[in-house]
Amino acid sequence: MATVYDVEANTLIEETAKELAKVENVKAPEWAAFVKTGKAKERVPAREDWWYARSAAILRTIYRSSGPIGVQKLRIKYGSKKNRGHKPGKFFSASGKIIRVILQQLEKEGLIKKAEIGVHKGRVIAPKGRSFLDKIASSLISKKPAKEEEKEEKKEAPKEIKEDKKEIKKEDPKEIKEDKKEIKKEAPKEIKEDKKEIKKEAPKKEEISREKEAKEETKQAEEKTDTKEQPQKDNKNG
Repeated sequence: MATVYDVEANTLIEETAKELAKVENVKAPEWAAFVKTGKAKERVPAREDWWYARSAAILRTIYRSSGPIGVQKLRIKYGSKKNRGHKPGKFFSASGKIIRVILQQLEKEGLIKKAEIGVHKGRVIAPKGRSFLDKIASSLISKKPAKEEEKEEKKEAPKEIKEDKKEIKKEDPKEIKEDKKEIKKEAPKEIKEDKKEIKKEAPKKEEISREKEAKEETKQAEEKTDTKEQPQKDNKNG
């Protein structure tokens, strides 16, 4: 069975406060809505159920204490430093009246009891109070696995996504490299064939252009000869 030491303090105190609110002998007095919890505080508690939260915290403290614990030690534990403006802060103990009434209510319910060990006098946890807190702790631990499973699922999901991305990254470069190689292999062949065709076509064009030039030259030569012969004929006739 789980104990108080297996659960976080804040979660245990909150759950215990809810359970103490259902108990008959633990009730907030009428003046609880108007008082501060200590001299160092400036205002009354903002929380409405602060009485049950303080009762739960005191019950947990008594559970964890090795021996009897009294009002004075609890006043020091729940005390705080007062803000005194430009003066240095000063520690003040918590209200003794509140702690004393809470101890009386818890003792009346049977959760704690008075004890005296040597010089030390005060309250210790009763068997009823120990089982009361242990049951709450075990109920909180039983609720934890569901939350932990959700967290694990959230943690696992990103891992799977990362692994998928890694696989994609590993596969993609290979495919890209293969595609590039195929393109490189195919492209040079096509380029070489195109160059060969261009080279084959280029000489043909040059030959055709040379033949045209030769024909033009011959035509020009014939025209010149014709023009020279005509004046000679005219002179003979004259």
